[in-house]
Amino acid sequence: MKFSFCVSLLALASGATAFTFVANAPSARLSTSLSAEVTVALIKELRGATGVGMMDCKKALIEADGDVEIAGENLRKSGLAKADKKASRIAAEGKIVSAMAGNKAVLVEVNCETDFVAKDKGFLAYAASVANAALSVDGDNVVDLLNVEVDGKTLDATRQAMVLKIGENIQVRRMTSVGGTDSVVGSYVHMGKIGVMVELEGGTPELCQDIAMHVAAMNPEYATKEDVPQAALAKEREILTAQAADSGKPANIVEKMVEGRIRKYLEEICLVSQTYVKTNDETVGKLIEKAGAKLKGFTRIVVGEGIEKREDDFAAEVAKMAAGK
Repeated sequence: MKFSFCVSLLALASGATAFTFVANAPSARLSTSLSAEVTVALIKELRGATGVGMMDCKKALIEADGDVEIAGENLRKSGLAKADKKASRIAAEGKIVSAMAGNKAVLVEVNCETDFVAKDKGFLAYAASVANAALSVDGDNVVDLLNVEVDGKTLDATRQAMVLKIGENIQVRRMTSVGGTDSVVGSYVHMGKIGVMVELEGGTPELCQDIAMHVAAMNPEYATKEDVPQAALAKEREILTAQAADSGKPANIVEKMVEGRIRKYLEEICLVSQTYVKTNDETVGKLIEKAGAKLKGFTRIVVGEGIEKREDDFAAEVAKMAAGK
């Protein structure tokens, strides 16, 4: 009977609904039936509808007395439980995806547990659908986003189905948007890992994208020096003053040294004062000014930032397996 089931699985993998094996005797012909009610054809039908593994499909069909619809409902109920259970696992990999429509741009971060799944076509298609759906959402509330219906199902229902199919924790972690009636916007995503949006008053979407590429590469902390918190500036001034005081120079010279270093510090951390990386011959501020535009702001997000990643001890895992634990 075990042999019959193995051969039947081979038939399923090859896409056939029947399989014949001849081994020196006519009686070696095998049926596709796994039990009185559950056949390979039924398993194939249920698997195609749910994406669940063959053995899980077989078990669900047996419990449902061969009824594909009931088995599918049970799997979905089970899938919700499995999705909730997997939600506690760390999902720090994934993709940043952008979408634009008119004067609005959005970035979404969709997470999974491994880089392998982050490259999966199904995962990438889901992330793209999430980004496109985000354009229709007012604000940046992920709950509202997950309730948007795409192809007759909410994005959250589709996410839960993917958790069941793929076996990893998948989460729509965040979305952020920029734009307005008087805004020009553009975005850039680097390797699916870093996403940037830039918003200008005036200028062009192409200019926004060029500046977004600069932000992705240089990672400025603030847009302008006016955006730097006074507490952070005071702390930096305190550190620089202590460093300059060790030089033994007169107080008035130390003061000038500190002011010079503060200017350099602000140039490094503020977008408009950074040297534009694409041409290296002018600041981003000058680039924007030449275009007759004004910077309204930028947003930069990175996959998994702020998530504490699990560090696996491979040697310990091997020792545990060797010990039979």
